[in-house]
Amino acid sequence: MPRDGRPAQGNVLASRLIHRAHAESGWFLYAPACALVEADRARPGTAEHLASLPGITVLDLDLAAALAVARQETWAAAHSQYAAQPTPDRPDGAIIATTAPHRWAGEPVRVLDLTP
Repeated sequence: MPRDGRPAQGNVLASRLIHRAHAESGWFLYAPACALVEADRARPGTAEHLASLPGITVLDLDLAAALAVARQETWAAAHSQYAAQPTPDRPDGAIIATTAPHRWAGEPVRVLDLTP
């Protein structure tokens, strides 16, 4: 049970993604640091748990990401959108896996709906 006393609510789709990123080469899962902060505020212990999982790469808030933060409603959204953009390491960009796909309607990102 998480530290907040609420029962853990696992997500089968998210678990499969995490397993695949750990088990298969070429699969990567990125967790923007600002998104981890927001997740931890909603459910204490989430950030530490996610950051400790094999196959998860925490993306730091570098200068370019920090400048992008001002363009969105929340730091988590800004950092996630920034992380989803194409880079030399990720020429096709990344996909945002979320249980709130409606939040990304109209945004220039690809979304994977993790709603159970």
